Amino acid sequence: MAHFSYSFIDLLLSSILALIMLGVGMSLTSASFKNLFLFPRTLLIGLTSQIVVLPLIAFVISYFSNMSLPYKAGLIILAACPGGTTSGILTYFFKGNVALSITFTSINSIITLFTIPFIVNLSLVYYFGQSTKIHLSYIETIIQIFSVTIIPAALGVAIKTYTPVFAQKAQKPLRFILIAALAAIYFIYFFAGKKSGGTGITVQEVISILPYALLLNLLCMSWGFFLGLITRLGTRNSYTIGIEASVHNTTLAFLIAGTLLHNGELVKPALIYAMFSFWTTVIYSILIKKANKISLFDDFKS
Repeated sequence: MAHFSYSFIDLLLSSILALIMLGVGMSLTSASFKNLFLFPRTLLIGLTSQIVVLPLIAFVISYFSNMSLPYKAGLIILAACPGGTTSGILTYFFKGNVALSITFTSINSIITLFTIPFIVNLSLVYYFGQSTKIHLSYIETIIQIFSVTIIPAALGVAIKTYTPVFAQKAQKPLRFILIAALAAIYFIYFFAGKKSGGTGITVQEVISILPYALLLNLLCMSWGFFLGLITRLGTRNSYTIGIEASVHNTTLAFLIAGTLLHNGELVKPALIYAMFSFWTTVIYSILIKKANKISLFDDFKS
């Protein structure tokens, strides 16, 4: 059984993510989550889309690309991974449906423990003519979900419930302080050397993979948003599903490609993707808010 391996940068990033999720929870109430399960249509549409459609989008891009076979398989592995904690944070910053994002990420992370091995093996058989036994650590994944996402968010909800005045006053300064901290950590993570816990990616590899990784990001984002509109889920929910569809858990992709499959080439699409997906989501948020004539940090009207 493979285990998660963390560098100092990984632990620092996880700590900041957990702290941000505490702030996210302070913007919610228990009723926010209750409504999702009383009216689960939005959640079910988003989950089905992520599990089935996103890997298909990655396969089509890979099929028509001129990338090497490991990069093609790596792109599909990335698309099979669920949204990470960052999706919930970005949803919080730009006033999407935070309860939907947290619930979506948590449930999808557990479901994909079963779907990822199937999708990964299909891609390996298609591109390399071989399969391998993929066994993800269910316990460690669930611990990660709870420690970085659910527990901090639940503490935030408790703070909001019992000290609402403090929670309200803390929202604005906390949002800007933590997004600055997150951006700084991502900068260090992506540009530090491998010995420091960074990626160590080369310029040539970036040039080779970036166009297709960016296309995957934009198509997944557009698909999630327009799926929500077509199914009449409202702008706020559609915007949130767009984020969930485009911000993948690159840490899980690193684990599968690097630790379980022992293939550094398979890891590189996820490395490239992680370098820009945060920023494309910020641009997406700005465009959606402008199109709906809403200030960047104001609530959606529907």
